[in-house]
Amino acid sequence: MPENLTYTRNIGIMAHIDAGKTTTTERVLYYTGINYKVGEVHEGTATMDWMAQEQERGITITSAATTVYWTTDEQKYRINIIDTPGHVDFTVEVERSLRVLDGAVALFCAVGGVEPQSETVWRQADKYNVPRISFVNKMDRAGADFYSVVSQIKEKLGAKPVIMQIPIGEEDEFTGLVDLVENKAYSWDEEDFGVKYTEIPIPEDLKETVAKYRAEIIEGAAEDNEALLDKYLESPDSISKEELIESVRKATIELKITPVFCGSAFKNKGVQKLIDAIIHYLPSPLDIPPVTGENPFTQKEETRSASVEEPFSALAFKIATDPFVGRIAYFRVYSGSLKAGSAVLNVNTNKKERIARILQMHANKRNPVENIYAGEIGVAVGFKVIRTGDSLTDIKHPLLLENIKFPEPVISMAVEPKFQDDVDKLHVGLRKLSEEDPTFIIRTDDETGQTIISGMGELHLDILTDRLKREFSIDCNKGTPQVAYKEAVSKTIVHREIYKKQTGGKGRFADITVEIGPAEDGVRGLQFIDGITGGAIPREYIHALM
Repeated sequence: MPENLTYTRNIGIMAHIDAGKTTTTERVLYYTGINYKVGEVHEGTATMDWMAQEQERGITITSAATTVYWTTDEQKYRINIIDTPGHVDFTVEVERSLRVLDGAVALFCAVGGVEPQSETVWRQADKYNVPRISFVNKMDRAGADFYSVVSQIKEKLGAKPVIMQIPIGEEDEFTGLVDLVENKAYSWDEEDFGVKYTEIPIPEDLKETVAKYRAEIIEGAAEDNEALLDKYLESPDSISKEELIESVRKATIELKITPVFCGSAFKNKGVQKLIDAIIHYLPSPLDIPPVTGENPFTQKEETRSASVEEPFSALAFKIATDPFVGRIAYFRVYSGSLKAGSAVLNVNTNKKERIARILQMHANKRNPVENIYAGEIGVAVGFKVIRTGDSLTDIKHPLLLENIKFPEPVISMAVEPKFQDDVDKLHVGLRKLSEEDPTFIIRTDDETGQTIISGMGELHLDILTDRLKREFSIDCNKGTPQVAYKEAVSKTIVHREIYKKQTGGKGRFADITVEIGPAEDGVRGLQFIDGITGGAIPREYIHALM
C-alpha cells in the first residue's frame, strides 16, 4: 500500500559547478543509513556519480535518483532525491528534473556565492514554480562569508532570503550553528563523520545577532496570520516552534520566501539539520496544485490530484540505457497507481505500451517493485517507444501533460569512424545517445555528407564521444568544434526603394516600402506580415517575397 503522501518529499539538489551537490547527497545517504560508509567525489567513490567518466573527472554528468528515509518527531518520512549536474553543458538534466520535482535545495558556495550557473538553475526553478530552500555550503573554507552570500541571493536572484541559521565561526573556526526557530546552538563531533552533534549554549558574541534574525522570522510569521499576530502583540515569545515552522513552510511553498541554512557537507556539519529543513519546509505531493493537461479526445483541460483513487497519469522525464535491462524510462507518477506488467497509453504517440517491470533506482542500482503510486518516481522497463516528455496515462482516461522544453544546441562538430566497418555502428550509437539526451542533435551535411553532432558545449560533446568508445566500441575522428553565432533584430527599421527601368513600351516602376523589426513575443524564427492592399502585387507573387 502507498505511504501517506504527507510524509513524502520529491526534491532535487541544484547548484553551480563544485558547490558541493554530490558531497551533500553522499552525506544524506550516510546519515539516513542508506550507505554504511561516506563516498567522496575526489576519490571517485561517490554513490551518485556512478558513471566511469564522472568518477574519473570528479564531476556530475547525469542526474541520479535515490530514495532515503528520515525519522523526525517520531514520524518516518520518505525523501526521493535527484542529484543534478552543475555544468551548463548538462543543463538538460536540471531542466527535466525540475519539471517533475515538488521542491529543490539550492546550494551556494560560501566563498563563490551566487555564480553564473546558480542564476541559470534558479531561473529554471522559477519557470516550473518550484519552491526551494537555500544551503550555504563550504563554511569551513578560507574566505567563507555567510552574510555576503545571503545578500547576493537577494540582489542577483531577486529572491527574498530568510536566515534560519547563524553559523558559529567561519573558515577554520566554523564549529556549528544556531537554529533560530529552535533558538538553540549545536556543535558537531568531527571524529565520527558528524553523526553525533550536541546542543551547546549560544555564544555570547552571537546573542544579539540571533535575537535580531529570530525576531525577523517571528514578525514575518505574524504578518500573514491573524491568530499569530494577536499572540505576537501579547508576547512575541509565546509563538511556538511548530507555529513558526508552519508559517515559514506556507510562505516557502507559496514562493514568497527562500529559507537559508548553512553548514559544511565535506566537514560533516549541518547536514542533519538540512534534512530536517527539507522535511519541515518543502512541499509534499499533496501541497502542490493538481497537475493539469488536455484530454486529446475532448480537447478540454482536465486536472488530476495526487491520489491513488484518480486514473493513472505520469510523465516520462528521462530515457537511459542500462547495460543489464536495456532502455529504461524514468517517470513521475502524478495520480493513480500502476502495476508491473500493466498496459498504459502513450498519449504523445497514441499507442499502448506494456510496462513489463517497474524499478526504483538507487543511483545505478535497481530495486524491482510490484506497484508504484501517485507522488512517486519510478523506472519503466520493457516498453517499445517512449521518449523524453511523453505522457503515460490510463488507457480509458488519457491526459496530455505539458511537455518539457529544452534549449537548442550551441556547438557542432563533424565525426567519422576511424574504421569504415564502423559506419553503421556509429549511426546506431549516435541515435541511442540522442534518444537519451534531447539537447544532442545529429544531422548529415547535405553538401559534404559528413555526420554533424551538436550539443551544449565542448565538454558535452567530449563526454558523448567518450561514451561511444566505451559503450559501443567505436573510435571516432573529431572535427574542429564550430559555434553557431546568432543575431536578432533589436529595433524596427523602415526602408523605401524606388525601382525604375525603361526598356521600351510602358517600362517598369515600383515604389517598395519594407519594414523590418523584432518579431512578436513568443514567435520563433521569421514572421512575415503582408501589408499589401488593393491587389497592388498579384497574390501569386507574394510567396516569392516571403
